[in-house]
Amino acid sequence: MAIDHNMETSENRLQKEIREPLIQYGEDEDRKSTNDSHWMVYLSTFVAVAGSFEFGTCVGFSSPVEAALRKDLNLSIAQYSVFGSIVTFGAMVGAITSGTIADFIGRKGAMRISAVFCIAGWFAVYFAEGATSLDIGRLSMGYGMGIFSYVVPIFIAEIAPKDLRGGLTTINQLMICSGVSFSFVVGTVVTWRTLALIGLIPCFTNLLGLLFIPESPRWLAKTGHKKEFQVALQKLRGMDADISQEEDEIQEYIDTLEKLPKAKLLDLFQRRYSRSVMIGVGLMVIQQFGGINGVVFYTSQILSSAGFSAKVGTICFAFLQVIITIFNALLMDKAGRRPLLLISTSGLVLSCLLIGMSFYLKVHELAPTVVSPLAVTGILAYIGFFSIGMGAVPWVMMSEVFPLNIKGAGGSLATLVNWIGAWTISFTFNFLIQWSSYGTFFLYAASNAISILFIVMFLPETKGRTLEQLQAAINA
Repeated sequence: MAIDHNMETSENRLQKEIREPLIQYGEDEDRKSTNDSHWMVYLSTFVAVAGSFEFGTCVGFSSPVEAALRKDLNLSIAQYSVFGSIVTFGAMVGAITSGTIADFIGRKGAMRISAVFCIAGWFAVYFAEGATSLDIGRLSMGYGMGIFSYVVPIFIAEIAPKDLRGGLTTINQLMICSGVSFSFVVGTVVTWRTLALIGLIPCFTNLLGLLFIPESPRWLAKTGHKKEFQVALQKLRGMDADISQEEDEIQEYIDTLEKLPKAKLLDLFQRRYSRSVMIGVGLMVIQQFGGINGVVFYTSQILSSAGFSAKVGTICFAFLQVIITIFNALLMDKAGRRPLLLISTSGLVLSCLLIGMSFYLKVHELAPTVVSPLAVTGILAYIGFFSIGMGAVPWVMMSEVFPLNIKGAGGSLATLVNWIGAWTISFTFNFLIQWSSYGTFFLYAASNAISILFIVMFLPETKGRTLEQLQAAINA
């Protein structure tokens, strides 16, 4: 059906009029007020990313406990594959509902619901005596992870200054990596039931911290909570700051936003949104089909199969992941998104080839002394190159490329696609390894090579540009 040209022109004009009152500061603001604002933004970010850390502990749980858990509960490979991958199925459901929940009860309310589901999941795993309880627990944790994966970066983006937006949003990925690494390291020295109890700590940290931070002022203004909106904005900008001008700007922003048509999921497939959807969804596809969840979920198995100490390898894996992700956070707003992604995907191709070659040599009984060093080098290189770009950049760009009136629907779709990809990779990994250990990683190498073409041909650079500039360029 043809789109009315006047209506489309009017919508584009309204979008261009929108400003970013919550993510910029006037150059003449008092320095003390700015510092106060940053302090509350940092505290709010810390509380939010406790959910990201929880996300990471859930993802990392299955790798270090595989041998002990399978032995204690007498699980088959198929049963453990279901246990490892069902968390992503729960996350798909969480992703579908995350936008609606966050819009209906607020960003803090969505994080509370997510934490509660994760708590229930950890208790189910702790008390498990068979596969059913394990799967129910992982499914519950997955639902919470699906909500966390959407609401945490959205919440941070809504309170972060523009010059810190990339770095602060990257902290989300840093804490996910830290959670994965934490599970890897601690899981080598405690029982799997103890590790499940430890997983409760970030949940309770998030729930407690939410009592001390403000709700997103943008959400409060959008839902008509004027008094609460003023209080939240004052906390974020500092108690001595004059917020009157910014308050007016935010209200003007919301009034303009309300004039835009309400977007539904099917509206994303209109031609004028096609490039935003292609970028947001495409990034999630290339992130997952490069094999990350197969490598993370089954690191211990890969290293053991290659004849290397799983305990030593996972600890090295864990520390490298955190260090490189910190480096990535520092570079995000300096080097740019595209260069980091290109370096990352190029390194992933090489890493997968190294791992694949190690298994090829092992299967054909060639150069046995080279197999283990080659596998470990490939695994460590893989996580290092993934962390430098492909881990965080897709989530940062997802929060940047969608126009404001479709951000909720677009973000939910991109998150859903990400979790579908995660489930596909994590569920099929064991079966692919049984088919061909080296062939599996050669397939991942090919997928990452295709990702390079996607980045070169379709991705814009978003560093140092306002959201309005990006969306105008993308949807021109």
